Amino acid sequence: MSAILIAFAAFLFLSVAALGMMHVYPKLPARHRDDDTNTVVRLVANIFVVMASLVFGLMINSAKNTFEGIDDNVHSFATNLILLDRTLRTYGLAGNDARQYLIAYVEAAIANPERVNDALHQTPNSAQQRLDTIGNSLAAMQPTDSLHESLLAAARERYNRIVEQRWTIVEQSEGAIPMPVIGMLIAWMALIFASFGYRAPQNAAVVAMFLVSAMFIAGSVYVVLDMDIPFTGAIQISDAPLHRALAEMKV
Repeated sequence: MSAILIAFAAFLFLSVAALGMMHVYPKLPARHRDDDTNTVVRLVANIFVVMASLVFGLMINSAKNTFEGIDDNVHSFATNLILLDRTLRTYGLAGNDARQYLIAYVEAAIANPERVNDALHQTPNSAQQRLDTIGNSLAAMQPTDSLHESLLAAARERYNRIVEQRWTIVEQSEGAIPMPVIGMLIAWMALIFASFGYRAPQNAAVVAMFLVSAMFIAGSVYVVLDMDIPFTGAIQISDAPLHRALAEMKV
């Protein structure tokens, strides 16, 4: 489910919980509206306020770590692409084919960032096959002396590192926050909003405050979930490192 749909669902649940309780409260029997009942409702709500704060804090930390981890991997990935290109350039004319395949791969990676679902449904023009072509070209190269042998060994090692990093980035692209945790958090928040609606005065200012608060909380949920899937949505990992790598290769 997309982050924006989850955020909309959160806004809907919170708004309905608060406004619904405001509507239901006057119809409750007198024993359900006394001060003792109100005290218990507030105490129970305070428990869930603490729990929701802890869970939401963990979600923020998880999304932040995911975003920063992938960003670091993308920068390292781009660095290894540049170093592989430099090694092939030093190798000489025999490395030109592999260099051209490498440039084509980076161009395709910039145009179509890969995700887990894309990787599981490969097409003949997929990035994996472009990367395999580079590996095949390196495997076909025959060094003529010890210098070229060491350069080729370094290029193959760098290529294996690039393949490993690519799959690491692809596997991280789907996020790490489980849906049950998100559902539990929204349920707790709805309960908290319902407690706010209990005995709340029925006027436009209170209704507006509930709606605005629900909107901002839903927006916070959206930002966290969007950060957790950093190749889609409004908050994305920058592809500037790949653009810089491509510019270095074409110099």
